[in-house]
Amino acid sequence: MGKERKSGGVLGAIERAGNTLPHPFILFLYITAGLAVLSAVLSLMGVSAVNPTTGETVTVQNIISRDGLVWIVENMLLNFSGFAPLGLVLAMQMAIGLAEGSGLLDTFMRRAILGVPLWALSATVLFLGINGSIASEASIIVIPALAATAFQAVGKHPIAGLIAGYAATNAGFTANILITGTDALLYGVTEDAAQMIDPSVTLTPAINWYFMIVSCLVLTVVGVFVNDRIIVPRLGEYKGSEKADERTATDLEKKGLRNAGIFTLIYAILLLICLVPQNGLLRGENGSILESPFITGLVPILIVYFVLAGVVYGKTVGTIKDSGDIPKMMANSLQSLTGYIVLVFVIAQFINMFSYTNLGTIIAVNASDALQKVGFTGIPLVIGVILLTILVNFFMTSGTAKWYIFAPIFVPMFMLLGYSPEFAQAIYRIGDSIANPLTPIYPYLPIVIGMAQKYEKNTGIGTIISMTLPYSIAFLIVWIVQVIVWMAFNLPLGPGASVFLA
Repeated sequence: MGKERKSGGVLGAIERAGNTLPHPFILFLYITAGLAVLSAVLSLMGVSAVNPTTGETVTVQNIISRDGLVWIVENMLLNFSGFAPLGLVLAMQMAIGLAEGSGLLDTFMRRAILGVPLWALSATVLFLGINGSIASEASIIVIPALAATAFQAVGKHPIAGLIAGYAATNAGFTANILITGTDALLYGVTEDAAQMIDPSVTLTPAINWYFMIVSCLVLTVVGVFVNDRIIVPRLGEYKGSEKADERTATDLEKKGLRNAGIFTLIYAILLLICLVPQNGLLRGENGSILESPFITGLVPILIVYFVLAGVVYGKTVGTIKDSGDIPKMMANSLQSLTGYIVLVFVIAQFINMFSYTNLGTIIAVNASDALQKVGFTGIPLVIGVILLTILVNFFMTSGTAKWYIFAPIFVPMFMLLGYSPEFAQAIYRIGDSIANPLTPIYPYLPIVIGMAQKYEKNTGIGTIISMTLPYSIAFLIVWIVQVIVWMAFNLPLGPGASVFLA
């Protein structure tokens, strides 16, 4: 007899509490209404803060005022159409949907897992997920879905795979064995903040590289432990109606996979031709790779790949008989996103309204000022900055936007205490990653809920958060330990970057 799903303990209480919340659409309506009232009250109280980047005094904007109501009317449709994750989600879903509809993903997964030990599957999902930030936010959509399929195919609970992929791509987002676009975005802000203390400071995108390589490996090991010892036993045996296809690939499917593999090789060679030469088509104007069309256009490159690979496979095995099948498969793949699109409408209003009120900036500035006044140093300072970043992440999910606010405060504060600006950035990145999968306003949370409901219809916000919480806590603990080790031995954070100032 299979193991039953566990529903007790702290995680069970969190799941039950979270799942008693109303539908996310209604929940965000309530939150938005509460935001409007709060903005009115704080505006009347004259609450403000000084933006450390610009030096300007930022006041609370009242949504219920005439100006606020006019702003709502004029921007409601713009908020929706300009919601950046929506375009990414729809485009990636069409591309992946074609690859899935043609049968490519199913065959690839069944072939890829043959003979792979279960521990290796968990480690592979987590390692790829943690390194998924090289593909920007597209990994948050791709990896959890593929991980669920892979876990189901070997008889493990698909939601265990989905959660492992979701936790890895979010809580481990900042770690990577390569230099990513995130490194390129953050280091410039850090450099500007450091020059407030020392105008001669110059930094590079690689200032946290060594630290993040080790983080990637450590988080993978810890993630496997959490998955195998906490999440899988808690979920028990999968008894849903969505069954895995346990048959082996046919000769025709193997041929289709081979042809898709040949196409993948050709596609990779073409990319290298455009990328390796100093004057390559996908290089930046100064020959840079980090600041280049390759990095900014990585999502479109992935979309084109999934579409063409799906077409090659589909034409080989016969699932795509004529050109009309291609748009049909892409359209069918969007049917599962109708609920998400409706939800995005109200989420986009809330996020833009919150930005309009200036509450995010005011909360971040006042919270960081309070931390500075406490006078922490050493490990307490590190933990304080991490916890503060986690707290603010529940109100402001954009990592770059938060760093624009925090960097002019944290970096000089760290430097005056003898710590390097590179160290300040590394500490911030830990806090920014940890809370990503736990934030109810995170724009990709509804997507993951929808993926999970494919396997268990009663999945809600509480289910996802209660399952990702063990990952976030475990990652937080080992990251703090890693920071302590780096501080104790003054290990290099990256090329030419150390914990302490010389």
